[in-house]
Amino acid sequence: MGNEKNTKIAIEINGINRIFPLAGGGEFQALYDINAKVPEGVLTILKGRSGSGKTTLMNIVGALDQPTSGTILIGGRDIGKMSDKEREELRRKEFGFVFQAVSLIPTMNAFQNVEFSMRMAGIKEGRKKRVEECLKMVGLGNRMHHMPSEMSGGEQQRVAIARAIAHRPRIIFADEPTAELDSAMAAEVTKLFQEMTKKENVTIVMTTHDVGLQGAGEMVIELESGHQVAQE
Repeated sequence: MGNEKNTKIAIEINGINRIFPLAGGGEFQALYDINAKVPEGVLTILKGRSGSGKTTLMNIVGALDQPTSGTILIGGRDIGKMSDKEREELRRKEFGFVFQAVSLIPTMNAFQNVEFSMRMAGIKEGRKKRVEECLKMVGLGNRMHHMPSEMSGGEQQRVAIARAIAHRPRIIFADEPTAELDSAMAAEVTKLFQEMTKKENVTIVMTTHDVGLQGAGEMVIELESGHQVAQE
């Protein structure tokens, strides 16, 4: 990688196991002893087929779920030792999320959707300028006042990305953000993520089962049936 900023570790994953109880008794192990160090300011791809454990791992790293065993360090802090309130604060202020289902607020235009995330993060100053900057960054400078219903799927996903970065998070988690897009738009969204790591020095962790996108990350972690089979 050869870039000084990348020597800092944003996320440290140590011995993560996740076991879910099954309804009729017994259990299902979704993750087996996952270990990885994600450098700051790079696009990291979590790849693997559907059911490989990618989303389970992302939910744990993103403080949306807790592992059965193992630790996650974010900037050196063990999120397993945080209270629910501290974890919620972490998600709201330091993380950004982009999901497969775009989930924009349908009664708000693009500008309002992005501004809303800044309000949720408690940011009061400079909102207008930052929202405009983020929408221009994703190529929607001339679509700020359009409603989600007036936008294509790709445009809506780009609004969701602008919303995820508006409050200047340290880490963005993108779970299959290109799954609903055609291959040209998927490549465009992925390129946007690559540019953002450089422009905003944000760490991005993105899951995908699209083999065409799996080489896009500076770092790739591959999962298969809950096992880590490679880290490049």
